[in-house]
Parts: sequence; C-alpha cells; structure tokens
Amino acid sequence: MTPNPPASRRPQAPPLVLTVAGSDSGGGAGIQADLKTMLALGTHGMSVIAAVTAQNSLGVQGYWELPPEAVRAQLDSVLSDIGVDAIKTGMLASTVLVETVAEALSGSDAPSVVDPVGVSKHGDPLLAPDAVDAVRTALLPAATVVTPNLYEVEQLTGVKVVDEAGLREAAEAVKALGPRWVLIKGGHLPGEPADLLFDGEREYRFTAPRHDNRHTHGTGCTLASAIASHLALGEDVPAAVGKAKEYVTGAIAAGFPLGAGIGPVDHAWRLRG
Repeated sequence: MTPNPPASRRPQAPPLVLTVAGSDSGGGAGIQADLKTMLALGTHGMSVIAAVTAQNSLGVQGYWELPPEAVRAQLDSVLSDIGVDAIKTGMLASTVLVETVAEALSGSDAPSVVDPVGVSKHGDPLLAPDAVDAVRTALLPAATVVTPNLYEVEQLTGVKVVDEAGLREAAEAVKALGPRWVLIKGGHLPGEPADLLFDGEREYRFTAPRHDNRHTHGTGCTLASAIASHLALGEDVPAAVGKAKEYVTGAIAAGFPLGAGIGPVDHAWRLRG
C-alpha cells in the first residue's frame, strides 16, 4: 500500500478562472479562445456557456442563446463547489442573460473582466439591441475591468473616437457607467495600436507594434481572458493589463490562416518559440 505524500508535496490547483461567454465552433474566439488563453498562462479555466454559435473563418452563420436557467445552473455549479479567483465575461446575447450574469458578478468577491461583446470580427451582431441598456445599467457596474473596442464604446455611450486624442473622453464616458477600471482598445485607429486604461484618476497607455497579419480572430476574447488570468495570478490591474497586452501581441504576430477567411491568433505561440 502506497502512503499518501505529505501535504507539502501534493499537487495544488492553479489559480481558477471562469469564463461566461459563447461557444465558437471555429475555435478562434469565445469559450474556446478563453480556455486556451487560461491554459497558456498557467491557470485552470472553467466555462459557463451562454450561447452557441455556428461560426467559421468567414463569419457567424447563426447563434442560439441558452435558457437563463441553464446559465444560472452552470454558474451555481462552479461557484458553489469549486470557486473562482477571477471571472471573465464575453458574448451574453440577451437582456435576461446579461442580468443573470451581472447578478452573479455582484455576488462574487472575485475580480471580473467584462468584454462587452456587441459584434463579431466580421461585423455580425452578437448582442440583441434591447440588451445594450442592461449592459450599461447592470453588467458594467459589477465589473472590475471593462474592455470595450471603439465600436462598443460608441454603442454604449454615443462617443465616437476618431484618433488617439479621443481615448480619454471615451474612457471617462464608460467609467461613468460604473466599472472600477476601463480599458479602451484603440487598435482600429490609424498608426501604432494604443490602448488607454483609466480608473477615474490614474491613466495608463499601452502601445504595441502593428503586425502585418490579417489573422486576428479572437483578439478581444483573448485579451480579456489574459487580463483575468493575470488578476487570478495575483497581479494588480495595470500589471495584469500590461502582461495581457504582451501575450496578445505575440499571439497576433503568430496568427495563422484557417479556412477561406480570417484565421485566429495563436494562443500557443510561447510554446512554439
């Protein structure tokens, strides 16, 4: 009979990160990108599926949201038994799902990273128009960090950013909706990508080289999951964002072709180096 090893030598669970998002059948974004990111960064990823998409490199051919009782049951299963060190949210599809997830975030002490997904990389809508108000009033006030791109800033606040000088106005407008931190993603602006992190007083700017690579599917999901992973690993918000940006920049540089359209970023780029 083999004796049990002493407690100091028993395997310990890595930090725990939960994603609440949609499933991407093409594997480049959504739940699949989130779990790959979490594994690559040394955390244990768990998932609550809010919607299922039929999706490939050419776009989103359809999506079906899960019933709120199914989403709530998944949340309860993970939170009541396993627990979390950080939570990331992505595609939530409808008002009732936004409200269901916002309630769970408000009831958790873990930091949360909200990616307020409105459309896919190809421009396909992933959030019902009537759910935008629930994102504003219920989800964002429960967020530790919210990570809108410029389209989502305009959708949520009406502020249209046309150059880097407009990032601060956008950050202030989103911050007024209640999150603790706002990360405005400026990657769609001309010139080198610049993102602005803001907590109402402090401002941090993050820049990165622009890589000549069209295979960028899943960048938003990957960034939010990387921030959540680094928060779970014990970093504060500015450090978590900085490390997440470094990881995503490498993943974009290594993005590869898949199918006939836009391929994904490479979540395993550090393993291939």
